[in-house]
Amino acid sequence: MLATTIPAREELVRKASDLIPLLRKHASWAEENRRLHDESIEALADAGVFKFRRPKHYGGYEVDSQTLFEVGTALGQGCGSTSWVASVYWIPTWMACQFPDQVQDEVFSTPDVRVCGTLSPSAMAKPVDGGILVNGKWGFISGAHHAQWQEIIAILVPPDGEPYPVMALVPLSELLVIDDWHTSGLRGTGSVSTVARDLFIPAERVLPLPAVLQGQIASKRNASSPVYRAPLLPVASAASVGTLVGMAKGAQHAFMSRMPERKITYTAYESQRDAPITHFQVAEAANKTDEAEFHAQRLAKLVDTKAEEGTEWKLEERARSRADVGATVRLAKEAIDIYATASGGSSIYSGIPIQRINRDIQAVNQHALMHPNTNAELYGRVLCGLEPNTLYI
Repeated sequence: MLATTIPAREELVRKASDLIPLLRKHASWAEENRRLHDESIEALADAGVFKFRRPKHYGGYEVDSQTLFEVGTALGQGCGSTSWVASVYWIPTWMACQFPDQVQDEVFSTPDVRVCGTLSPSAMAKPVDGGILVNGKWGFISGAHHAQWQEIIAILVPPDGEPYPVMALVPLSELLVIDDWHTSGLRGTGSVSTVARDLFIPAERVLPLPAVLQGQIASKRNASSPVYRAPLLPVASAASVGTLVGMAKGAQHAFMSRMPERKITYTAYESQRDAPITHFQVAEAANKTDEAEFHAQRLAKLVDTKAEEGTEWKLEERARSRADVGATVRLAKEAIDIYATASGGSSIYSGIPIQRINRDIQAVNQHALMHPNTNAELYGRVLCGLEPNTLYI
């Protein structure tokens, strides 16, 4: 087993912030090629980003959600797709830490291992001697091109009893990768589809998903770590929100960089900076970004506090975690839309970053677990005293 010195949060955030120019440089390439640039992946590895949810006894950092938020925000200012992929790796890596220790020995034998994954049960499984046999297809697998493992979800149909979802770990080399990622937004994430055909997965690499969602961990070594004893959905939610705030701040940078030299066509304003409408737009967008950051920070702090205290999550707290994600998405999207609307006709050219950022946040908004309306409805349902109508809480 390895041991390592854990850098302070400030150092990790500084290293991530130092990557912003590089990520901006490769953002257009990533979009055109529908995957992250290899140099971006190497830079993330050098900054320790892939160690964030790796256990300490494997040389990882086990950072808290507040660190994930601040680093995700920094990366998102450089490239939304890069930050999104980093956050996606954090979540399935955390999920890998729920498995028995001998499974983790295999996964974390690879330095800077990258685990991609999904929460969609779009495959079927049946029990066989020593494990399960899986057939199916998973879409939206962000970061698959640079990952070594994938966490999958399948519906297991036992000989007796009701079918139920299971979570399993599979080497990417055992899956068929389908390059079907032709989208309007988040193109750089390379979120391709993967397919399993009569894939055998040994029993030790299979866990019942309901147990994982409730925070029941199969790992003995990780059971005492605050990072790994929280329920999955709040953990996943807190790992994602930094990207959104970062994208809003990246949109502000993109807008402000062009503003002083930009005229408002068919008006007397030689500089957009002098127009009162610009002052209102910038102020409104900045306020919405601040509000988005409030919800993101509240979520991250709640996950960290509950983990440190080891207290049981209340249903309302779980629902509010989903609501905070939805609010962060909505407010970041509204802020970016203001900047995009104020950027004028010339901003639709592909070389202008604001149009890419705008399409990226639109794509995030459509994500099933991040959609503001879905999350607000769930929160309101619980506040009204009804049971949640989903396992994903």
